[in-house]
Amino acid sequence: MSSETAIESQAGNTAFLDAAYRILGEKGLVTDGESMAPWLTDWRGRYHGKARALAQPASRDELAALVALCAKAGVPIVAQGGNSGMVGGATPDESGSALVLSTRRMNAIDIDADAMIAVCDAGVVLQTLHEAAQAQGLRFPLSLGGKGSATLGGLASTNAGGTQVLRHGVMRALVAGLEVVLASGEVLDLAAPLKKDNRGFDLKQMFIGSEGTLGIVARVIVKLCPAVAERRVVVAGVESVHAARALMLHCEGRLADALEGFEIFPQSCLDAVLAYLPDAQAPLDGKHAWYALLEFVADKTAADALGDAVEQVLADAFEAGLLSDATIAANETQAEAFWQLRETISPAEKAKGPAAQHDISVPVGKMPDFIEEASRRVLADHPDHEVAAFGHLGDGNVHFHVIAPPGADAEEWAASTGKQLSSMVYHLVTDWDGSISAEHGIGQDKRAMLRETHDKTALRVMQAVKNALDPDGLLNPGKLV
Repeated sequence: MSSETAIESQAGNTAFLDAAYRILGEKGLVTDGESMAPWLTDWRGRYHGKARALAQPASRDELAALVALCAKAGVPIVAQGGNSGMVGGATPDESGSALVLSTRRMNAIDIDADAMIAVCDAGVVLQTLHEAAQAQGLRFPLSLGGKGSATLGGLASTNAGGTQVLRHGVMRALVAGLEVVLASGEVLDLAAPLKKDNRGFDLKQMFIGSEGTLGIVARVIVKLCPAVAERRVVVAGVESVHAARALMLHCEGRLADALEGFEIFPQSCLDAVLAYLPDAQAPLDGKHAWYALLEFVADKTAADALGDAVEQVLADAFEAGLLSDATIAANETQAEAFWQLRETISPAEKAKGPAAQHDISVPVGKMPDFIEEASRRVLADHPDHEVAAFGHLGDGNVHFHVIAPPGADAEEWAASTGKQLSSMVYHLVTDWDGSISAEHGIGQDKRAMLRETHDKTALRVMQAVKNALDPDGLLNPGKLV
């Protein structure tokens, strides 16, 4: 770059930042590198980038004006919510040309208790929505380990799932409406929470799961349901994933309206969590090959009968040989402690060292066989490695992690063995009619693998939609499509 070109580029950037400052104000624009640092790397610390600034609009109108400015200036935008993603989907590249756009100042909530909906700005944190709904005698039935940082805009953009998918579904099922800012800065209003609307395409579904590549979610209207009046959280020891599935089917057959969560994890995952959390306690006596974490809930109309019903269904399961031991949380403190064991698996494994982590899904009925087959293949070639498979048994979502042997160099292992293992796992899950991404998205981490494994016609359609809505490629470049 010549000196004259560099001067022109610097002058253009200064003019752009001055215009952005006029839209956002002092609180809304950060240009200091040290202050921006937390927004320039992903949660797992695998991706790092640079940005010309961090923009923090406080309203939809500020967001729309800023995007229009970026469109005019040709400035790429990388939108972020809680920046808690697992695939580098909200991290800018190293060119420094992009503007990182955080929605965290957009945090208004309006709950309509009669209609049982909540109108949330994109930056509303999931836990904040939980608390606001609870105050109205309602709840938003999606929860996950990162609820203290994940935002509603991010959850919609990645079609998040969580631990209650078994009964309530993923974000696609819970979003009643959206407001989206397009690449041009125009606002697309898809916010009417209509149960029946046959005016052509359901456009909101196109933006759910699009990872900020088609438009930036400004507002999310979500469905609520009555607050839980009573719940029972159970940990059961089982001999295999097949036994866990049999237990789940048994519970669904008896208490389908009450069974809200069914998670599984092996003894190795529990050991990792107990080592990571000094105050944590094993939920059952002895060791078990696998554990199932069950949650049963009831609203006030069925609260009185829940406890006896859960005890009976577990007693029948024990008589049928579906479990070897089980305990019901004695109180809410113990119930939360049981869930903490499950939600701490990822950070506990992260502390152990490098791992190839795969968020994948297979048809529900194939999940036990897939875990066994994938584990067998990995350990046959790499007997010094450890496999940790856990996840949501009711929806086929497997978190299939392969942990490097102790002492392995993180970068060297990830670039060689880890990469080979991931390729094997992703091709295997594709052969099993599954998906290489279940709930964490594609981002930049799985973009190449998506092209290698996904249906070519589907990829062409996705690219055509991207080209139509973002012809200049300014929205979250280098991600998904």
